[in-house]
Amino acid sequence: MLVEVCANSLESALIAQKAGADRIELCTELASGGITPSYGLLKAVREQISIPVRVLVRPRSGNFTYSDEEMAIMKRNIGLCAELNFQGVVSGALNADFTLDRDKTRELIEKAGAMNFTFHRAFDWVKNPEAVQDELEEMGVDTILTSGQQASAVEGLVLLSSLRKRPSNITIMPGSGINEGNVHMFKESGFDVIHLSGAKMRQILPKKPKIAMSSPKMISDRAIPISSSKIIKAVVDLAK
Repeated sequence: MLVEVCANSLESALIAQKAGADRIELCTELASGGITPSYGLLKAVREQISIPVRVLVRPRSGNFTYSDEEMAIMKRNIGLCAELNFQGVVSGALNADFTLDRDKTRELIEKAGAMNFTFHRAFDWVKNPEAVQDELEEMGVDTILTSGQQASAVEGLVLLSSLRKRPSNITIMPGSGINEGNVHMFKESGFDVIHLSGAKMRQILPKKPKIAMSSPKMISDRAIPISSSKIIKAVVDLAK
């Protein structure tokens, strides 16, 4: 069974490699489901990690419905991954009604070229997973990362197993909540690969800061924070 570790930093990637992971999905900001790593992190990982690495291409947190401008950024990042010779990318796009955005997803796959392409957990929002699995196979997707449309892969094991058994060349990769206490369930169910972060919180500061820098109100699956022209103009007018 291949073990893919979702690493959110160079340190995490080095730890995963030393611990015996077979492959890494590189991203940052695990709390928001992951976003594309910085160029500096990509370079460092490429230079210091010898096992295969697939890079998450997701320009922001929130949903998976992207504007043309965001798509341009994503395709540029995929191009960068190709230049740096990463094994693959992890990406995909949905429409606002939770259907597969065929056009945008196909654009991303075509941009990836010879790199492996994993369709990420946007799959867990689609309405008809079996039909989408077939569509993604037709597009050339290599792997689908999914929790079986449940909060954890253990809870989604029935759908995961059903998808794995369907006649398809796509690899179904269970992910979300997999750990040493339940990995046997996926091995016994016949899966060839699993995905986990294996992360634990490490305290860096000796005491709580005076004020918080994180802002829970800015993280949402339904909405994304966008600068308001009205607010900014009002402030500029008053400040000037």
